[in-house]
Amino acid sequence: MKVLQINSFFTVGGPPRIVNGIYDTLKENGHDCKIAAAREELYVPEDSIRIGSKKDAYINALKARVFDNEGFNAKSATLKLIKDIEAYNPDIIHLHNLHGYFINVEILFDYLKKTNKPIVWTLHDCWTMTGHCAHFDFIGCDKWKTQCFDCPQLKEYPSSFGLDHSKNNYISKKESFTGVPNMTIVTVSEWLKSVVKDSYLKEYDVKVIPNGLDLTKFKPVDCSNLKEKYGLQNKKVVLGVAQNWGLKKGLYDFFELSKILPENYQLVMIGLTKNQLKELPKNILGFERTNSIEELSEWYSVSDVFVNLSYEETMGLVTVEAMACGTPAIVYDRTAVPEVIDSHCGWIVKAGNVQEIKRRIETLDTKQNYVDACLNRAKAFEKNKQYNKYIKLYESLIERN
Repeated sequence: MKVLQINSFFTVGGPPRIVNGIYDTLKENGHDCKIAAAREELYVPEDSIRIGSKKDAYINALKARVFDNEGFNAKSATLKLIKDIEAYNPDIIHLHNLHGYFINVEILFDYLKKTNKPIVWTLHDCWTMTGHCAHFDFIGCDKWKTQCFDCPQLKEYPSSFGLDHSKNNYISKKESFTGVPNMTIVTVSEWLKSVVKDSYLKEYDVKVIPNGLDLTKFKPVDCSNLKEKYGLQNKKVVLGVAQNWGLKKGLYDFFELSKILPENYQLVMIGLTKNQLKELPKNILGFERTNSIEELSEWYSVSDVFVNLSYEETMGLVTVEAMACGTPAIVYDRTAVPEVIDSHCGWIVKAGNVQEIKRRIETLDTKQNYVDACLNRAKAFEKNKQYNKYIKLYESLIERN
């Protein structure tokens, strides 16, 4: 079996981790796989297909900002990709993130509708179903259900300088993304599946395959050095982790929490920018983003509780990472995050209720009482278990085709 995966990034962020995990699982099971992507930050995997150049990405990003037309540039790079697809001749074409200033979706889907190959499309956010944004739940916008127009999030990724083409984008996406023979949608949560079923993609069969986690890397570790290094010996540690802290991730909710937690608790935030570190309250211990799984595992392990105050997530894998290190979680009742915990290893609080977060933190039993339940819950997201679901899906689609 030959599988081609298409994504914006090769290595950085959550979706590339899934792409590479599927790649490794296919190879380990004797199958062939190539990754086609545009942007690399760390390295480019072997046998990969590069889509466009770094210069192309900058040019496409500028066009998208000026004309609000992300996904409708990169014509030459997309035509070149189609030639690469035909040369490789895969049995399955697996799409991931198609935003990121690297591809022309009209050209790509015109080709996909003509090829007699099964298509799998894993959705990691909501960009596919809107005229502009990648997330809409935080502001309560439901225009995507019928017709986007007058977008209230033009400044959000993929940001526009002011021109609003959300209506035209919506119409063009709908025309391109519907009517594709042999296409199966995969979502990373039940919540995202429900969104798909309310959108113009409802014609497709939708499978739910949560993101997988490497439990040989995310696991309880000795973290005594962290307690000594940062003077946490007599503190209960409350941890928050995000790739891009902001209003939607609960940044200012953490600030409010820092004002009301007793002094025997230490709030720790990982993933902050340099500017955010400058405005950080003095009683919060803050760090920039890290790509070190070992460092993250130490912080997850040293913490007494993990707090995810995000208002919109399509899954919430950082919460699973914390549980894999034996740490219980408190999450908001928004979007997909509540799906990853159960009543034995976590608690769900109404979004924005910082006082209730404080109460939950203060009434927690000793962490040791939750470790086994957390580790058991994390096993449901073990990477091989999830990635093998994709192999079974590929095989069933090839057989049916």
